[in-house]
Amino acid sequence: MDPEKALYAPGIKLKIRPLKSRAAGVAITEEQVRTALQELTDPVTGKDYVSGKEARNIKVEGNDVSLDILLGYPAKSVIDVVRRDVIAKLKTIAGAGNVSANVQVKIIAHAVRPGVKLMPGVKNVIAVASGKGGVGKSTTAVNLALALAAEGAQVGLLDADIYGPSQQMMMGLSGRPESADGKTIEPKLKYGVQAMSIGLLIDVDTPMVWRGPMVTQALEQLLRDTQWKDLDYMVVDLPPGTGDIQLTLSQKVPVTGAVIVTTPQDIALIDARKGLKMFEKVGVPILGLVENMSVHVCSKCGHEEHIFGEGGAAAMSKDYGVEVLGSLPLDIKIREQADSGKPTVVAEPDSRSAQIYKEIARKVAARISELSKDHSAAFPKIVIQNT
Repeated sequence: MDPEKALYAPGIKLKIRPLKSRAAGVAITEEQVRTALQELTDPVTGKDYVSGKEARNIKVEGNDVSLDILLGYPAKSVIDVVRRDVIAKLKTIAGAGNVSANVQVKIIAHAVRPGVKLMPGVKNVIAVASGKGGVGKSTTAVNLALALAAEGAQVGLLDADIYGPSQQMMMGLSGRPESADGKTIEPKLKYGVQAMSIGLLIDVDTPMVWRGPMVTQALEQLLRDTQWKDLDYMVVDLPPGTGDIQLTLSQKVPVTGAVIVTTPQDIALIDARKGLKMFEKVGVPILGLVENMSVHVCSKCGHEEHIFGEGGAAAMSKDYGVEVLGSLPLDIKIREQADSGKPTVVAEPDSRSAQIYKEIARKVAARISELSKDHSAAFPKIVIQNT
């Protein structure tokens, strides 16, 4: 019988088997997984997940892959994006089966300069500083603290501007702090942030006519006598300037890193450079720059105008090798919301300005995660006794 006719002969059934994919029969390897992860970058750190040491516990069973992604910064806004991108990337590996990625956040304490001890209950201290007043330092500090909290961190806010405290107003705080033992004080809790300001301890119209040593002592008491509770980050709103008080405070406070706030204006940038150099002299890492009032957008016609100049922070970034963490517009809402006791991050959490503050917060936390870890707790205390 003709073979070709036999194929179509009545009563003959053909059993057709699908061709197996060559990739389906070959198990993928851990090396393939690592190679794929090296081609994918963390949206906050800008590093791939392998060199950034975020990819952990990679397991390959046949063609199925599971792994952990451990982020060192609060990431509530991006954690789903990270998981989605990692799974999508690993599924591009030929023959990949089920892929699962468990994305976690772990914030740890980081070392400060030698001779300065970390504070109990506080992992990391972020100093927010400026070379001069009037550049939006306090507004940046309060929104940074609220943004870190919104991203999932435990956050404290210390108003260290003894002469001109403003955080009690910006946070909408009132009433004296409570003290259970008569020696320490409880921080005020608002919007998920633990806050303390000398403005809560004095009358609003009382001027602080104090000399430098008194200011330093007052700050240390606020810092160490407040019962901070398990903070991942404490944001410290430092006084403006670079004088003796600021230098002393920078040396006595266990600062993990500093954020410099400026405007594009040349005069502000001159002072911001001084602030940056001050932190360098006392060995405090610069986490980056925040440029306030970078552009004004007309609420009527949408016209953009650089009222205070343009490109100042970018030029400073290039000169000193520090990152511009973000640029904020000159927006009347930011001022109004801070004055009303409900800053932008909580007043309009979905606004463009709030998103910028959150981006800045994630970058600040990511830069801290790249610093040296504090290992002091890992070593036992040695006590010598006479017997």
